[in-house]
Amino acid sequence: MDLDLRKLRYFAEVAEQLHFGRAAERLHVSQPVLSRQISRLEREIGTPLLERSSRQVTLTAAGRQLLEETRTLLAASAAARERVRAAGQGTPVLTLGFMAGIPINPVICAFQAAHPGVTVELRRLDWYDQAELILDGSVDLAYVRPPLVERGLRLRPLYAEPRFAVLPAGHRLAGAPSLRIMDLAGDPVVMHRDAIPAWDAFCNTDPRPDGRHPIAGPVIRSMDEKLEHVAAGRAITFLPASAATHYARPDTVAVPVTDIPPHPVCLAWSAIRGSALIDRFAAIAARHVPDLPGGATAAVNASALED
Repeated sequence: MDLDLRKLRYFAEVAEQLHFGRAAERLHVSQPVLSRQISRLEREIGTPLLERSSRQVTLTAAGRQLLEETRTLLAASAAARERVRAAGQGTPVLTLGFMAGIPINPVICAFQAAHPGVTVELRRLDWYDQAELILDGSVDLAYVRPPLVERGLRLRPLYAEPRFAVLPAGHRLAGAPSLRIMDLAGDPVVMHRDAIPAWDAFCNTDPRPDGRHPIAGPVIRSMDEKLEHVAAGRAITFLPASAATHYARPDTVAVPVTDIPPHPVCLAWSAIRGSALIDRFAAIAARHVPDLPGGATAAVNASALED
């Protein structure tokens, strides 16, 4: 069975709205047409996707799974159209993703000096969509910070960054030259909304050396939210050196933590969608290790990160 992208778009709209009338209006089709298309999709797949009643529409287990798959398929389709359009215009395009704070400009400059005919476009990633935006084709490759879901990806470890505790300026340890993780045992930590469990566990050193778990603090979805909570004294957080420097502000203080693992930085791209441009960019990136506070190390112990 071949999945029809038009029917998938219709399904995604109904699944998001959970209302046939509103979905039909947004799609600019009549409600009977939309209902018939969804019914045909269910017959083609061979299982109900929606439970309908006079009062509400809900997703079945199969519908929830298809919605997750559909988001990726539609994003990949849109990205493919853009790549084909760029190829037709004769201008090669490399779309590069990056996590907050990672210094990428020197590598971009070196790449464009070697490949002046290639346009490099940029897209910022977050902890909750690092893998997703690579797999769906929104970016060709990306600077990522593990942990992330590695299925379907190729990862090339580049270097690792020392980590800093980011504290409110009035914190009792704000003036310390360095800290150990247990110095902060009583401080709540920021939690990351929609993060995989391994992300929060690594970022917050959970469990701590004595086996205890840190105190969970505010749940955030952006770096701005994170730093506002820290500045207000509601929690602390831990950032790799480049992010701590990039997001420095007068109402927070970044102090090196000496006894937690550094945060690796890797390049990642789809295991099934490589290209010569990706290989060339990766080769140049491997030769550029940034000069970071506390000293980045290119000797990343990343056997668990390699595919």
